[in-house]
Amino acid sequence: MNVTAEGTAESANETVTESSHSHGHAPQGSLAKLMVGAVGIVFGDIGTSPIYAFRETFAGHHLLEPDRLHIYGVLSLIFWSMMIIVTLKYVTIIMRADNKGEGGSLALLALINRSTGTTRRWSAGIVLLGVFATALFYGDSMITPAISVLSAVEGLTTVNAGFAPYVLPIAIGILVALFTIQFRGTAKVGTLFGPIMILYFLTLAVLGITHIYGHPMLLLEMLNPGNAIAFFVAEPLPAFIAMGSVVLAVTGAEALYADMGHFGRKPIRYAWIGVIVCLLLNYLGQGAMLLQQTPEGARELVKNPFFFLAPEALRLPLVLLATCATIIASQAVITGAFSVTQQAIQLGFIPRLRILHTSETAAGQIYIPVINWALMVMVIVLVITFQTSSNLAAAYGIAVTGAMFIDTLLLAVVFGALWKWPAWKAWPLIGLFLFVDILYFGANLLKVPDGGWFPLVIGLIAFTLLTTWAKGRKLMMDRMAEASLPMDVFVKSAANSAIRVPGTAVFMTSSPKGVPHALLHNLKHNKVLHERVMLLTVRIEDVPYVPAVKRMETEDYTAGFFRVVLRYGFMEELDVPTELSKLKDCGPTCKMMDTSFFLARQTLISTSRPGMAGWRERLFAWMLRNSESAMEFFKLPPNRVVELGSQVEI
Repeated sequence: MNVTAEGTAESANETVTESSHSHGHAPQGSLAKLMVGAVGIVFGDIGTSPIYAFRETFAGHHLLEPDRLHIYGVLSLIFWSMMIIVTLKYVTIIMRADNKGEGGSLALLALINRSTGTTRRWSAGIVLLGVFATALFYGDSMITPAISVLSAVEGLTTVNAGFAPYVLPIAIGILVALFTIQFRGTAKVGTLFGPIMILYFLTLAVLGITHIYGHPMLLLEMLNPGNAIAFFVAEPLPAFIAMGSVVLAVTGAEALYADMGHFGRKPIRYAWIGVIVCLLLNYLGQGAMLLQQTPEGARELVKNPFFFLAPEALRLPLVLLATCATIIASQAVITGAFSVTQQAIQLGFIPRLRILHTSETAAGQIYIPVINWALMVMVIVLVITFQTSSNLAAAYGIAVTGAMFIDTLLLAVVFGALWKWPAWKAWPLIGLFLFVDILYFGANLLKVPDGGWFPLVIGLIAFTLLTTWAKGRKLMMDRMAEASLPMDVFVKSAANSAIRVPGTAVFMTSSPKGVPHALLHNLKHNKVLHERVMLLTVRIEDVPYVPAVKRMETEDYTAGFFRVVLRYGFMEELDVPTELSKLKDCGPTCKMMDTSFFLARQTLISTSRPGMAGWRERLFAWMLRNSESAMEFFKLPPNRVVELGSQVEI
């Protein structure tokens, strides 16, 4: 699945056989520092789950009586879900499947495609699974900020019921401010994330412990899977429905894998030990608090048990701390959307978009305006439409469980094709994970009428856009390749007949063979060729980073014609002029004032030829017209770029 980045609107993403051997960029810093950073960024989503997960299981759309059977059963479900899904599946196993240190669905997809490149039977299905997991992530990235911030602000009503009318405006104000400051980057405020989240997790633990002392045996009841089984035996349907809310306790598990490249495997694993202890203590505290109440009192407290854990005098500070934690969790999801989008652009599933770097030292800190504002609009629409975090919880979970199910399927490929595990070792684990994933996904399907349709619709739209772009690029490449002229024939003909002018001409092309359309059009209309002509192809490899020694490849066609291939990893920033200035095998050093860049811009003509449906062809044409300029994407000097247009039938 190695792809070629577009140097022009002509250039398409194409499959190549080579792969780089980069070992990535190892996270910098001591283990303790990286652990603090991981607590601040990686665990924000799962860390804010206690605010609403336990509440929704009992007081959501399907009410459960907060009695001993249900509390023991739910606590047991939460514990074993965390152990199986987060600790075993993600922290212990999936994090071993890193792509040169990077994680996430697209990184795993690239790893599998590179490692099983000769096994064609995997290719199409694997790519579709990885792309759909990415599409579901966008739905999740819209719901997470909305439900997290709204649930925290709703804590104000436990301080004073008179705050109820102000919950929605305050939440919207916080969210608007959060998205508005994204262009400044997270370099400065990021240093505060770790300490704030450490304080938050310690607060979770202390609040839980203050209530557990009344029920010291509750810990054993949580560890006992028999309580979860007893819940299912006594009330099968309510127990199954409850799983749709219990899964909220493990939302954010994928972040452990997706953010592995920022902090490394070991810091995340070590930090998880402390985080899970704090989370479980808090859930135990919520359960213990309800068990200490009369039935009427438990029904009242279960409407917001997280905030009722704190004494009345400390409830407002808890609301403020929880709000800070949800802002941090939302920040992590937003920046995650930027990173996933950048990977998808590099790997050829999304057209070029404007990407701004917000840090001079941290390459991973980026800002994509169109993604930022689109997310903000959808998050505000969600808050206004659903009104409460309880209503939003009905829409939450199906995207998460869908992505977890896809990760299990990809993991099965990793076990067999990459790690070569024997069946007796691999299939029991895959069977366990599939059993749990199917149960949770099935329970969340019951939420579809109440709001679960939203992430599915967003996922379907994103999946359509991603696959349409990838398919359209391939079709356009195929059409242009049909009329391609061999380079050796062109050199022999043009070298002797065309007038040569001083300077260097760089023709951006995705194909490492044949003559670029821009070169043919330039010769046809201007009747001249530069003294030095470079055919430049930029390739994005299936690895996060490409080492400097593998960056550049050149070929001399004689008579002043050269082929240059630049290779980048899918996590790297592209800078063509900088790389050309290092070129040594193609004559004198490239000086930008003597270099002209020629780009081809295509106008698509829809035809009846086999390929895509007419509506998808029109959608692809619209995406192509609105993609970011290749000049800005590759950092080409604006006053040295010439665009030449042509028409392509697809």
